[in-house]
Formats: sequence, structure tokens, C-alpha cells
Amino acid sequence: MPRQSERKSGLRVVNSVERKNTVTTATSIERASSVDFKLEVVVIPVSDVDRAKRFYSDLGWRLDADFVVGDTFRGIQFTPPGSPSSIHFGKGITSTAPGSATGLYLVVSDIAAARADLIGRGVEVSEIFHRAGPGQQPVNGPDPERRSYFSYATFTDPDGNSWLLQEVTTRFPGRVDAGATTFTSAADLASAFRRAEAAHGQYEKQLGHRDEDWPIWYAEYMIREQSGEPLRY
Repeated sequence: MPRQSERKSGLRVVNSVERKNTVTTATSIERASSVDFKLEVVVIPVSDVDRAKRFYSDLGWRLDADFVVGDTFRGIQFTPPGSPSSIHFGKGITSTAPGSATGLYLVVSDIAAARADLIGRGVEVSEIFHRAGPGQQPVNGPDPERRSYFSYATFTDPDGNSWLLQEVTTRFPGRVDAGATTFTSAADLASAFRRAEAAHGQYEKQLGHRDEDWPIWYAEYMIREQSGEPLRY
């Protein structure tokens, strides 16, 4: 029997419907905050700062800072390609045990290409796997339907901090502001164009002739895909 729950706070009302082995997301904003709270940095614990610096540099991540204050403090910041958030590690940064960071998600638009890139940089990456849904056991290979959110691969840094690659091409409804469409890198934009091209090819087959307004069709498709709105074919 579906269960509907409603939680009220000073900021919003969230309605969610839970069903066995299904995924349903819905968010209704009652009064959005007037202040942006942007996740900026995640701290990861390492034992050898120079080794960690070499590792993340070899990944192709951007080195933003390396601050040294005497013998007690050193702070390093790296930012993954296309990411608005960064990582910090160093000396005097955290008392957490080195290698204890887990569940660090890296969202990619093409899981196979991302895995190949890391392997090319000398990183040991797991085989690609997928899950049928939240809480389900992993199954070898990418999701057969290449559904967004369902395909993964993992790797660790030299200390054992674990990273999870997750392929996301279309966001769940409500996860992205429909009024702001952004792409964090040329690669993400190119992937979006390729998906739009494939979908538009199916649309033209149904249309029976060349679509003279294809730029508008592409633009609308890419906006809808990113915001999680229903796609047109």
C-alpha cells in the first residue's frame, strides 16, 4: 500500500511517495531560501601529502592551492574537471583516519569514457557495474538500458579513500533549476549534443522530412533533459 508522507519546515514542504522497488521523487518548494548554500569543499584524510598531491595531479585535476604554514599546517586544494566543488587534504586539516573517506561521488556523462581516461592515467578502476534500483545488489556491466544514475565504477587513492563514478545524463525532476541550463565542460556539452542528435534522428524519421527548425528542437531537448522534464521525440 503506497504511503504518502508530508514534512513541513520553515522553508519547504516535501511530498514523497514510497513504493516497493520503485523510485519516485517529487519536491514542492513552499518558500525557497533567498541565500545560496553551495557545497564548496570536501575534506579527505591522507597520510602522505606529497604522494596524494602526485596522485590527484596525475588524474588531471586542477591544483588550486598549496599553502604551507610552518611545520604544523599544509593545505592543498584540487578541483576535478568540470566540478564546481573541490577537495582539501594536507597536514593539520583533519584528525580523521587516512583512507576512511567513502562514498565520494564523481558524476560523469559517459561511464566508459571516464573509466578509460582514468586507466590511461595509471589508475586501477573496477569493472563497470549497475544496480537495478536503490538498495539493489550490483550486477556486472553497465545498465542494459543505459538509464541515468544506474551505472557505476569505483577507484581508490593511495590511502584507500574510495571514489564512485556514476553516469548521469538526465536528472530526476526537480533536481535542476529548469530556468538555468548549464554545462560544466566542453565534454559534457558534446555528450548532450550527441544524445540530442540521436533523438532528433528518430524525430525526423517520424516527421518524414528534414526538420528545418532543428536548432530549436536541439535546444529544447537539451534543456528538458538536464532539468528532468519529459523528453519529446
